[in-house]
Amino acid sequence: MIFRQAQTADIPHIQIVRNSVKENTLSSPALVTDKDCEDFITRRGKGWVCELDNRIIGFAIADLQEHNIWALFVHPDFEGKGIGKRLHDEMLEWYFSKTNETAWLGTAPNTRAERFYRKAGWKETGIHGKGEIKFEMTAHQWKNRRLH
Repeated sequence: MIFRQAQTADIPHIQIVRNSVKENTLSSPALVTDKDCEDFITRRGKGWVCELDNRIIGFAIADLQEHNIWALFVHPDFEGKGIGKRLHDEMLEWYFSKTNETAWLGTAPNTRAERFYRKAGWKETGIHGKGEIKFEMTAHQWKNRRLH
C-alpha cells in the first residue's frame, strides 16, 4: 500500500470510494462535485490517498479555511485494515503543523465512523447539520495523544 498526497488526477477515483461507502452516504452523488474536491485538495487544504495496485482505496481531506475534516473514507472492501487510521493520523499531523485551530467534523450517529473518531480521541461537542454528531480535536489533545 502506498500513502501519498492526493492530486487532481485522483479525483475520479476519490469519487468512486466516496460513493461506495455503506455509512455516511450522500443522498445524491451530485452533492460533492469534482470541482469541490479539487478546491479542497489544492486551495482550501490538502488531501491524502491510499493506493493499492494502482487503485485508490481510501482518502482523507482536511480544510484549513473552515478548520474541518472534510472527508475520510475507505472503500468497504478494505475496511478494518488500518488504512483509515493511517490516513487520519497523516492528515492531522499535517493539519496541526499548519495551525493550532481546533479541528472539527460531523458524522452520523451509531456508525463505525462515530466509534472510530471516539477511539481516535475526538471529543463530542454537539450536533451538526442534519443530526450528525459534531466532534472536535484541539492541537493540545492531538499532540498529547501522540505522546501516549
